Amino acid sequence: MNTEHSLKEEEAGKVIGANLRQFRINKGLSIEALAKQIGVSKLTLIKIEGGEANPTLSVIWKIANGLNIPITALLSIESDVSIARKKEGLQLISSDDVFIVEPLFRTHDFTEIYRGYLKAEEVYLSDPHQPGVIEYITVMSGQLIVEVGGESYHLEEYDSIRFKGNLPHKYVNPSSSLTILHFVITYNYR
Repeated sequence: MNTEHSLKEEEAGKVIGANLRQFRINKGLSIEALAKQIGVSKLTLIKIEGGEANPTLSVIWKIANGLNIPITALLSIESDVSIARKKEGLQLISSDDVFIVEPLFRTHDFTEIYRGYLKAEEVYLSDPHQPGVIEYITVMSGQLIVEVGGESYHLEEYDSIRFKGNLPHKYVNPSSSLTILHFVITYNYR
């Protein structure tokens, strides 16, 4: 890993930590209360808030779900003009290293846009999100099987799917090459 990439990860960890602390305090939650609510250890949350740890994708989802905020609110991704270049931004990696998402943009209407990479012949099991979350996925390269609520949907290049994110779901790459995805995730907190 090069120094520039390490610096980006270190900066991202500090931004996530500062934003987590602010959202937690604004919601009137102690670290202990949030840890219990989301099933993440108090020590892990302390390290994240202190900027000493970069949380995995699963932990970031748990935090965002527990605080009822989009993931990108923790990342502070905003600007008048933004360019998201392939593999140059922040990467959120699953704990087993098979799935990577790059947050691209966040709009002000609770919509997030991501680029995702699922390794060849791998499976990523997503935790169900809070009610009101809708996922839109387009396969940009490769193949994807999306299992939602016990049903399987096989997608080829440029196929898209929309589903309720609070249903149990997983992503399967049945091919021997990397699958590249485009995600749009919307939240309804009304």
